[in-house]
Amino acid sequence: MFEKSLYDLIRGLRNHKGNEKEYIQNSLKECRAEIRGQDMDLKATALLKLIYLEMFGHDMSWASFHVLEVMSSAKYLQKRVGYLGAVQSFRQDTEVLMLATNLLKKDLTSTSIQTMSLPIITLPHVITPSLALSVLSDLLPRLTHSHPAIRKKTIVTLYRLALVYPETLRPAWPKIKERLMDEGEDPSVTAAIVNVVCELGWRRPQDFLPLAPRLFELLVDSGNNWMAIKLIKLFATLTPLEPRLVRKLLPPLTNIIKTTPARSLLYECINGIIQGGILDSTDDSIGGEEIATLCVSKLREMIMVEDDANLKYVALLAFNKIVLTHAYLVAQQEDVIMECIDSPDISIRLRALDLVVGMVNSDNLMSIVGRLMRQLKNSRSATAEELNHRPAPIEPTADSDDESPEVAIKTDKDASEAPLLPDDYKIDVINKVLDMCSSNNYRNLVDFDWYIDILIQLVRSAPVPNSSSLSDESNLGRKESSNIDVSERIGDELRLVAVKVKALRSQATRAAESILISTYNDNSSQLTSGSGVLRAVAWMMGEYASCLTSPDGTLTALLQLTKTSTAAEGLIIYLQALPKILSLIAGDDQMAWTPERKTVTALLMARVIHALEPLAVHPDLEVQERAVEFSELLKLAAEAASGQETSTDGIQQDAPLLLTQAIPFLFSGQELNSVAVGAQKNVPIPQGLDLDQPINANLDNLLREVESTSFGEPEQDEFEVYYHQQQPPMAISSGESAVNRLGAREEPVHSYQQGTEESYLDPDIVARRRAERIERNKDDPFYIAPTEGKSGRSTPLHNILQSNNGPDLDIDSIPIMQLDLGKTSPTVQPSPKRFSAQKPLQRIQVAADETLATSGTSTPRYDDSENSLDGPQRAKAKGKSLLQVDSSHIGAFSLEGDSSSGPLDYERQQREEAEMAKAMQEVERLRLEMQRANERIQAAQGVEGTVVKKKKKKANPAEAAAEGGEAVTIVKKKKKAKPTVMDEGGVEGSMATEVVKPKRKKKKTKIDESGPQGLVDSGA
Repeated sequence: MFEKSLYDLIRGLRNHKGNEKEYIQNSLKECRAEIRGQDMDLKATALLKLIYLEMFGHDMSWASFHVLEVMSSAKYLQKRVGYLGAVQSFRQDTEVLMLATNLLKKDLTSTSIQTMSLPIITLPHVITPSLALSVLSDLLPRLTHSHPAIRKKTIVTLYRLALVYPETLRPAWPKIKERLMDEGEDPSVTAAIVNVVCELGWRRPQDFLPLAPRLFELLVDSGNNWMAIKLIKLFATLTPLEPRLVRKLLPPLTNIIKTTPARSLLYECINGIIQGGILDSTDDSIGGEEIATLCVSKLREMIMVEDDANLKYVALLAFNKIVLTHAYLVAQQEDVIMECIDSPDISIRLRALDLVVGMVNSDNLMSIVGRLMRQLKNSRSATAEELNHRPAPIEPTADSDDESPEVAIKTDKDASEAPLLPDDYKIDVINKVLDMCSSNNYRNLVDFDWYIDILIQLVRSAPVPNSSSLSDESNLGRKESSNIDVSERIGDELRLVAVKVKALRSQATRAAESILISTYNDNSSQLTSGSGVLRAVAWMMGEYASCLTSPDGTLTALLQLTKTSTAAEGLIIYLQALPKILSLIAGDDQMAWTPERKTVTALLMARVIHALEPLAVHPDLEVQERAVEFSELLKLAAEAASGQETSTDGIQQDAPLLLTQAIPFLFSGQELNSVAVGAQKNVPIPQGLDLDQPINANLDNLLREVESTSFGEPEQDEFEVYYHQQQPPMAISSGESAVNRLGAREEPVHSYQQGTEESYLDPDIVARRRAERIERNKDDPFYIAPTEGKSGRSTPLHNILQSNNGPDLDIDSIPIMQLDLGKTSPTVQPSPKRFSAQKPLQRIQVAADETLATSGTSTPRYDDSENSLDGPQRAKAKGKSLLQVDSSHIGAFSLEGDSSSGPLDYERQQREEAEMAKAMQEVERLRLEMQRANERIQAAQGVEGTVVKKKKKKANPAEAAAEGGEAVTIVKKKKKAKPTVMDEGGVEGSMATEVVKPKRKKKKTKIDESGPQGLVDSGA
């Protein structure tokens, strides 16, 4: 019978293209029959074919006993096939593994090196704790074998045994350490020991500190790059435990960085320096700045010189670690890092994106964000076919003998196309842009108008979450990043700008208004009523309704959002904003109550009530509550408006107070400021409050009944069609201007004067910014305003001549005037140019987050930043009391409400200052009494009071001025008599007066000595 070999099996697979499965099944049947025979050569061949088919996924665990039979063969070639089958198919739960213990022990003691190597290299794949205990005694003597290959394989096998059976290290570590300390050991054995030590050192590095001298010697002297990589990784874990290693390691590591041509070793040296904390060291003698500069320059070379995606990736990983300590050095490599952001490899883009967040500052923020915004605008999303594309399953297909492998490789038809930007990457880019601009309380942001335009563009570029995938049962319990609504965070950021930056509140509110109205008017908008950005926008519309440019249009858009099937989270905010905008429109108390106003107000309230009534039975309780409250309130207001008579020519009537006073008063009060993240944690929970106690025991049943009720979309009536349906001709599209739709679009001419904002902002945003710039510079005589819609295009000279003079113009007939430059009049003085002063940069004040006094998580305020108005003024801090509470606003607070309290405030301030002065005098008196008591104690102990000497000397010049030259002798006598007078009770009063100003004594000692001499000279 003809038997097929392994080569025949492979050839058969290549010859049966498209029918490989049937051929493999037939081959498996043949192998089953062959491996059960008695011929050992046939068994080994069948086992070799089973091993080959097992790599394609076909199980061969059923043949484990036959593998053991081939392992026990006396022939080396057959035994090798058996051990290969054991490595490929044996697991820890294989039943015949216990039968192989004696065979493994027998082969470990074999005299043949080849036979001894087979169980050593097989044990790491099949080891179990019981098997490790059995073979350990036979494996340890192999560490002293005469052949270095056996010693090297034994060391690696012992490490695998130690992971399964840790007691292996007790007898094995002394022998391994002895091999490491032997300088005459074979380099391959030393490299194996270093690998084992490196693997064990990551788990317990403190146990390997005594080996540092030997390991350092191997790092310096050995020429093995792979062993040097292992040693550098090990030293990176040892340096935090022994800081003195930093000084020792820095010279050899620097030498390797400068000299090695191996990129792998170069990266590991840089990575070891970073992880070892050398760059974080505060010791200037180590040279951390120099080594950091060297590392950054080498990483730049890895990105620029080498066109290898792997090197770029690891270089960006190293940059991400260096930026934590030396951000300014990484910021200098902005050009190469920004090139990596446009790399076709998405993993390189992600690493570069993580890096730019750490290196951003006020100088490069706008350029980096502009680069990312341009990338978002020019990218295209994946189509439905690309999203649903699934790769074909792997099948064991092989080439024919006549076909070369290069020809068999199929080229991708889409390889030439630009790679798509997945939604996960777009969401990551948007989050990074928001993080860079809002970091440190907007410290790096210098132009908030630009930032508001960026937020509007981000809303338009944000990917739409896949709602269908969220409802899929397979996605329950996990939330993919592509299904996250990133527009919600954009809206939160726009709201935060409006809350914290009061100077830009109106601009931010108008930007939010444009987002809301474009969602309602533009049918091509991707935003829906459930978009997260509309919640923050609706909150801003209600909170800052006075900043709206078109309250009527905003109210119409909000009413349209409440008519659709919107999520409860959005409806709650929409309902809260509706009455605020309505009170702004209808609550003007300065306007006369005319019949026209009465009719418009009645219709307006009827529209709002008509939208609120269906929501009174909404399943969500909070939506029900707000809908019922506001609808009933507006019904009362409608009754009051209908009952109020209108103004006539002779009688002036006011609007109902319910509209002008009551409803606006509900929403007027203190401003809502941003609260720090940790402020809520500092609020103590009241005693006796049980948050787990249900409010209503039957609440679950009530909610279940409500959920069973279906709420469909209400039918459209005439009222709905008239007020809520937008006319098609009035639809406004921001995608393209009307001028561009009339004729062919001209190719834009790029010049150095043309701004780069057009590359990443939509045309409507660019046009608005250009109009604002023209309005801002209209009074500047040196600003040349554009005369057409596009600037920068130069008209050819022949077009100008032909348009003005006709086609029959003779250039040679133009007279030429002689100009003599030598006869210019010297008396003519050129008028001095008056340069207009440049408009100073507007200083924006950014409010800090509110928090409790015990909270340390409030947003810092940087006084030296341009974003703060009160930078130099806050140094006085007059409003700070001893409790560290800012009470400066209390001084301007008046309970009476009149403005005539100026003199009273001045008198109260005078009284407070008098009380403060009296308190300071009392504190000074108590301090002097304590000082005198201390002086008495020192005098009783026999210590000479030097302070008393100088004080008695202080009174002598006054007597010397009256008595002449006798004052000199009196001073000397009193100096000698001073120590005896200290215990007298009558001297206490004089001493008290002398000690009042103790600090002036040292300054007047020289005057006292020179004063008497001057008096003696005058007497003489």
